[in-house]
Amino acid sequence: MPLFAAIEEGTGAPPYQGKVGADDINGIDMAYRVLADHARTLTIALADGGVPDNTGRGYVLRRILRRAVRYATEKLNAKQGFFGSLVNVVVDLLGDVFPEVRKDPQSIIEIINEEESQFLKTLSRGRNLLNRTIAKLESADTVPGDVAWRLYDTYGFPIDLTQLMTEEKGLKIDMAGYEEAKKQAQLISQNKAGGVDDQINLDVHAITELQKQGVKPTDDSPKYDYKVTTEIKYKEYEFVPCTGTVIALRRAKTFVDEVSSGEEVGILLDRTNFYAEQGGQIYDEGFLVKVDDETTEIRIKNVQVRAGYVLHIGTVGEGTLRKGDKVHTNVDTERRRFVMANHSATHVLNCALRKVLGTKADQKGSLVAPDRLRFDFTNKGPMTGGQLQDTEQLANNMIIENEKIYAKESNLAIAKTIQGLRAMFEETYPDPVRVVSVGIPVENLEKDPLSTAALETSVEFCGGTHLHYTSHIGNFTIISEDAIAKGIRRIVALTGPEAAKALRTGMLLQRQLSQFQATIEDDQSGTNSKEYVREIVELTEEISHALIPAYWKDCMRNTLKNLKKSLDDKERAAKATVATTVVQTAQSIIESKVGCQVLVEVLEAYSNTKALDQALKKIRAISPETSALLISVDHDVKKIFALSSVPKSAVSKGLKANEWIQAITSLMQGKGGGKSESAQASGSNIVRLNEIVSKANEFADQKLGITKTFRLLNTGSSLKLVLYGNIGNIKCYLAQIIAQYSGKCLTIKQVDNRILSSDIMLETANVTLHDSNAIAFFLSNSQLRRDDDLFACSQVLQWMSYVQNHILPMVYGWVLPSLVSVSKDTKINIKISKADLLCALRKLDDVMHTRTYLIGERITLADISFFTALLPLYEYVFDPHYREQYSNITRWFSTILNQPQVKCVIKNFSFCTEAM
Repeated sequence: MPLFAAIEEGTGAPPYQGKVGADDINGIDMAYRVLADHARTLTIALADGGVPDNTGRGYVLRRILRRAVRYATEKLNAKQGFFGSLVNVVVDLLGDVFPEVRKDPQSIIEIINEEESQFLKTLSRGRNLLNRTIAKLESADTVPGDVAWRLYDTYGFPIDLTQLMTEEKGLKIDMAGYEEAKKQAQLISQNKAGGVDDQINLDVHAITELQKQGVKPTDDSPKYDYKVTTEIKYKEYEFVPCTGTVIALRRAKTFVDEVSSGEEVGILLDRTNFYAEQGGQIYDEGFLVKVDDETTEIRIKNVQVRAGYVLHIGTVGEGTLRKGDKVHTNVDTERRRFVMANHSATHVLNCALRKVLGTKADQKGSLVAPDRLRFDFTNKGPMTGGQLQDTEQLANNMIIENEKIYAKESNLAIAKTIQGLRAMFEETYPDPVRVVSVGIPVENLEKDPLSTAALETSVEFCGGTHLHYTSHIGNFTIISEDAIAKGIRRIVALTGPEAAKALRTGMLLQRQLSQFQATIEDDQSGTNSKEYVREIVELTEEISHALIPAYWKDCMRNTLKNLKKSLDDKERAAKATVATTVVQTAQSIIESKVGCQVLVEVLEAYSNTKALDQALKKIRAISPETSALLISVDHDVKKIFALSSVPKSAVSKGLKANEWIQAITSLMQGKGGGKSESAQASGSNIVRLNEIVSKANEFADQKLGITKTFRLLNTGSSLKLVLYGNIGNIKCYLAQIIAQYSGKCLTIKQVDNRILSSDIMLETANVTLHDSNAIAFFLSNSQLRRDDDLFACSQVLQWMSYVQNHILPMVYGWVLPSLVSVSKDTKINIKISKADLLCALRKLDDVMHTRTYLIGERITLADISFFTALLPLYEYVFDPHYREQYSNITRWFSTILNQPQVKCVIKNFSFCTEAM
């Protein structure tokens, strides 16, 4: 088997023997099977859009991946990155059956390698903790539950992995103890504020106590102790080891002398190489290991600094840590390396923005994380695509030029005089202040601060950690530029591997777009227009949500917009051509039969009922006493249309257009209506065309008492419809959108200006309706109601009831109070409505993972009802953070929003950028 052969070759393991159970002594054959099975599973799942995560389906993928990594490393001695290489073997094996795996296998490999890297950081530590725990059990056969929880919470071991490892040694886990430890951890987590536990954080009283005791601030200068031996792109850095002494331990809002296994603690050291969060740069993560007892270690998850005291926040994995103990500080260097790249790139970006936008682009904030960088700056309006491209190009030029990055502490007064210096001058800087310069030694700038050299590069006040050469940043790309406040813009950018991934994704989408564009341009038939429009909507959605260069995204969306316009122009031209041909055909037919009493004809108007209507007018003009019924079939959409026109003389004899139409609607599996002189109908039963024509002829023959009959059909209604409501109200939108779909003409009258007013009324010649669902049902057509399927129709009604009785009240309960000042009690109600709604939307998001629409593969009343109910949510409170969490609903929402019938009604909708 190719997978087994690849595993043998890549790991050097003994050949597969097919052994199982007790015969598989070292578990080698089991490992073969696990890797082969999990490689197939993960390749297909990730190609389908799955992502490893901590919850739900993503957690299942993460568990599968980690199980495979463990077998690869422990049983087969595979090197890091080997498991990901099996993706290419799976692609060769299954690519013909599952073509989606061929789309971007490199992204799948990168996801697997990244997950493997994170897991391997803690696998050996967690395994050692478990082994030491087992060694202490002596004759006992049960691993304590708190240890199993700590393996999950601190080292990322799923409980089933721990169970498997203990079962291999003939042991079991105290699951009751595990659940209790989990419960206690969750209770502690609920008491945290701002990401830092209030029980640990250094408040003003704690700082005062430290100062009174004469505790000196932490020496964190070792955070800058790292080196690189060459200038090679992406070069890894060597970080100098650091040892510190525990000078204080903080827990439960007090200083303690010691902490033990499982306890969360804040640790002050006299010396550290961990970076504490400040200046936009995120904190370091890693481990502290006791010098004289390597079994005692603390996983550091956060680092904060207050008054010069660097607080390492983490959980004791095992053992006891006391005040005065010495520890090795083990920073997660891989993570730090990515942070350093993004911080240096932030400076390069700042410089590039100044060159493109001028000195008006002042920094207003930043975030430097391992996976991205964020930069806020002043600008009157959005940057153009050209400006984004220029900024990115200038930044990449500085990276390619491989400028050395210098850093030095300088006298604050002298440093402030450096011409071209960039800083947030409203902030307070220390004296001396650290100056970071790209390409120019800081000493040179100190000697000649008025030199113009700094105007051409990046010189900033900065206490962060940086690379030594700009080329080490690697790839750089801007993926978004948005407004966060009036006059403040925000850029999000990627570097290194993440940027490379974005560029590759962008190229794949561009290739897909180019192929699609070529398909449209080569298709001269024009018969696939509707399918092309659907693909344009889907591709626009995919591009809008993709992490790709921002200016590429703009270019591709503009291309799709132009393609859509071209298709629309072709469709309009085709309809005009069809109309001309249909009218000419009708004219030719009636000219040969002038004066005939009945004419039933099938014309090739497709879905163009206007063409049929023009043909009827031509028939009336040439032969005013002819009763005509014209039929057209559109095989692409599987619809049949009929229009009829009856002169008054025929009406007086008993042939009424509306009754004529009703006589054939059942055969059409559709509905129709109209008046005695004109009527219309449409249906879906195109295979019974001959029967429809015969029935139309027979009906007219019977009514007029003639032997020779001419068959006709109808569409059209002159029913007067007046909608009273608040224009812009979501229930009014519901009625208007449905009317667009069904082709009904609504007269809108404003009656109430209250925000989100729920008052609405529909008045017709015969009936008045007040309920929004009743109005929606009345205005809809057969397709929206799904009259073709009783079960589907029932589902439509069920969804509409659910929206009106459950979703709308929750939307109102969250959104409406958010727009006005409310009382404390109302705020509590907001939280309840918000929680209930998010719970409901989470379930809906899961449902929509595999669906395009709520019912079947086309839009129904259910979709429009749910869509309009969520409009206030997406406009006022569902900012990008929420939209990312509920991506399936957002995809569906955007699909509905981009429908032509919807856009005719909702013309100026904007997604929420920041929740009110």
